[in-house]
Amino acid sequence: MSFFFPASQKKQGFTLIELLVVIAIIAILIGLLLPAVQKVREAAALAQCKNNLKQLSLACHNYSDTAGKLPAAVTLNGGVSRTNAIGQSFGPNWIVMILPFLEQSALYNQHSSNITAYGTNSNKAWQAIGATPIKLLKCPADTGHDVPYNINGVNFARGNYACNAGGIHGPGNGWTGTENGAQPTNGNGWAGLPTNLTGGGVMCINFGAKLTGIRDGTSNTIMINEVRVGSHLAPTDPRGTWALGFPGASVTAGHFSWDCMLPNNKDDNADDCEGCVNDGKGGMGAWTGCPYQQGQARGKHSGGVAAALCDGSVRFITNAVTQKAWWYLNANGDGNPNEPD
Repeated sequence: MSFFFPASQKKQGFTLIELLVVIAIIAILIGLLLPAVQKVREAAALAQCKNNLKQLSLACHNYSDTAGKLPAAVTLNGGVSRTNAIGQSFGPNWIVMILPFLEQSALYNQHSSNITAYGTNSNKAWQAIGATPIKLLKCPADTGHDVPYNINGVNFARGNYACNAGGIHGPGNGWTGTENGAQPTNGNGWAGLPTNLTGGGVMCINFGAKLTGIRDGTSNTIMINEVRVGSHLAPTDPRGTWALGFPGASVTAGHFSWDCMLPNNKDDNADDCEGCVNDGKGGMGAWTGCPYQQGQARGKHSGGVAAALCDGSVRFITNAVTQKAWWYLNANGDGNPNEPD
């Protein structure tokens, strides 16, 4: 038996024009959707980064409750270089000391005897702890965490958070200027500020401030800044290394004076860190060949960096902040209220 259908009932296919229209509509929708998805991802990354900073600041507070002061940026015994780390017996940094308050007691206890012994024998054995990656110390907006920084035979894991050591750079070493809690003065009048203005830090070489002794107030002074991992430039770039207590690695220093004035600055030769690679356009300027003297706050978030204040609150600091305000936010004893940037 044969069946016949009227021509009006025959199945019709799409014409070429109809297909092109559909494809164009889909492309437009994707074009509209992708920026929205990207914004959601950026917002999520910033939220996670802020949460990491919050946990770090609370751990520092808990450490302070026990020790009576914040941990030192790094412990450096006599005879150990302050401006070079390769081959040196540098001691544990601030993050190592707060590990028990970050739910990392097991890791700390594995190395506690060597951490404690460093003060008397300056051995490097404690440095093995730096090989352990810790998720809390990684900002999800950054990359390169899987490439370690090898120093003294240890593949140090990467991280994105740095204590604020303050310090005035140029001429002179911003990093060493606040050792033992010293308060260097602005002799060169950087940022048009008074020459007697001080630039002390919160956690410095062999020094951790008492929270009750921060002259400008805990709600007006940065405790922890972000830094970027430098491994995308070279595995030998130490920036963003969590257990290495030097500028750019887990410390910001000299970052509001001379040629390193603002967060995420894109000047060439800005950071002074042993082994750094210069990438000014990429926001990772460095004076190649310089020892440790200066390290700026840097992040991959759009428009600025996240920072934890000494009262435990977390703020987003825009790249457009003035040098004057950036100074006031980081210097722990300048005696000035922060600018309303």
